[in-house]
Amino acid sequence: MRLETLVITQDDLNELIRLHGRHELMDLVIERLQEAFLLAHQEGTITPARAGVRRCPGGTGVLEWMPHHDSGRCLTLKTVAYTPANPTSRSLPTILAALTRFDDTSGHLTAVCDGVLPTAVRTGAASAVASRLLARPDSGTVGLIGAGAQSVTQLHALARVFRLSQVLVHDSNPVHCASFAERTAFLGLNVRVAAPQEIEEAADIICTATSVPVDGGPVLEATHLTPHAHINAVGADLPGKTELPLDLLRSATVVPDHLEQARKEGECQRLSMAEIGPDLPSLLASPMRARALRSQRTVFDSTGYALEDHAVLDVLLELADKYDIGERVQLEHLPTDALNPYGA
Repeated sequence: MRLETLVITQDDLNELIRLHGRHELMDLVIERLQEAFLLAHQEGTITPARAGVRRCPGGTGVLEWMPHHDSGRCLTLKTVAYTPANPTSRSLPTILAALTRFDDTSGHLTAVCDGVLPTAVRTGAASAVASRLLARPDSGTVGLIGAGAQSVTQLHALARVFRLSQVLVHDSNPVHCASFAERTAFLGLNVRVAAPQEIEEAADIICTATSVPVDGGPVLEATHLTPHAHINAVGADLPGKTELPLDLLRSATVVPDHLEQARKEGECQRLSMAEIGPDLPSLLASPMRARALRSQRTVFDSTGYALEDHAVLDVLLELADKYDIGERVQLEHLPTDALNPYGA
């Protein structure tokens, strides 16, 4: 039997974006993510929390594996390496990843895809879904704490669901701040560097997407926030690594993406169960309940879980088929006699 695996490379993704459009891709991922969250809530789908091992000198990096099982259809598995020293030491992204898709019945590897771009896009899209639900609809000013790769797609996604008039950005590395306006010029927005206090005072929506080390936070004092501020907390992804002050978390409604995962390594790791609000899928299923929170301070604890990777891979595979992108290879060794591994 001949079984093929679809391989989608960096060049394939660049061609896909050229053909389909950067904005159109983000719009599609935002809508598919919202659908996936709602479906997971309705069907009671359980996606395991990610697991991994510490790596790099001093354990500053991690390698994790993130599975999502769509019973009877397929299984998506992402492996992701987080290496905070990459941008400055190696000119590589902080996050390197690969997405794989398996047939649920046979276990056959049906697809392999880069995971760097999909991770950035789905993380931004998840913040757009949460912000559209929890932030005021007239939100016009976005503040970004952290000006790395993740902040580009955070802003891109938010710009697709809000009419933004001003973007304020701060990073502990001034070089990152200096290049951010150029990296997001395709959005045509007014972007300028600002101090954290100014961001707090002016922003309707704030995204924290930093590489703050374990026990290195908070990255935001949260003493000058607007009463209605919505925060997308993206950078907490290890036990002991958090970005927001505990007082803020306890005074706001904290909405995790994946409760178990967020309690282990998100902002929720410092909160009791009683201090944590409903998760995002549950709140999407109760929009009236969410609407009542728009005048209050809210925090989306975005740890990024495998359902999101599953949804974005569905989108990419659909578009790869539409535009005939990717290469099909016979990757798995399948002898003519299944009982003889050396059979030609």
